[in-house]
Amino acid sequence: MKTNEQLQKDVQDAIKWQPLLKAAEVGVTAKDGVVSLTGIVSSFTKKLEAEKAAKGVLGVKAVVEDIHVKFANDLNKTDLDLANEVLSGMKWNWSVPNDSIQVKVEDGWVSLDGAVEWNYQRDAAKNCASDLIGVKGVINNIKVNSLSADLVEQEAIEKALSRSWMIDDHNIQVKVKGNKVVLRGAVESLFEKDEATRLAWNAPGVNEVDNELAVVYDF
Repeated sequence: MKTNEQLQKDVQDAIKWQPLLKAAEVGVTAKDGVVSLTGIVSSFTKKLEAEKAAKGVLGVKAVVEDIHVKFANDLNKTDLDLANEVLSGMKWNWSVPNDSIQVKVEDGWVSLDGAVEWNYQRDAAKNCASDLIGVKGVINNIKVNSLSADLVEQEAIEKALSRSWMIDDHNIQVKVKGNKVVLRGAVESLFEKDEATRLAWNAPGVNEVDNELAVVYDF
């Protein structure tokens, strides 16, 4: 088991280990499994990378993120420039059905709306915007409307969870309500929780995943 000080150091070390990040850019505090990240970074990608690094540390139950994106003056772009770059990126990404997605940019924040058939398409659209210089944040309002006529199979999702070496599925319960998947129970890390969500989304016919898994770790 870890103390708050040990968890803080583990998260700091995890952030240092990321090539994109500098330790001085992100401040870390930890209390009873809740980790707070603060600071200023030079890209939205770095902000996401810091959050991802923290989530991957054993003992982290929740992440409170207050990292701001600030660009050098020569890297600032107009909202029109950013909108055109996002549209261009989606056009050349085979994973994104760009004809069903609408893009709005306001003060460097990109909003995505529309509907896709699979969650990986939703994520791909977000990544097209997240990786661009000049983007301060992405609001992903894209909905998943599966066109699959198959019923969502609870057993198939349970088997997918049990196959994964990254997840201890013994305390995970899967419930299916129409096109909605509900995950309940407990896992030992936020990484496991996110991975369970990803695997559930891979099932044909899923329109929504409600992840109610608790991250359990004693301090």
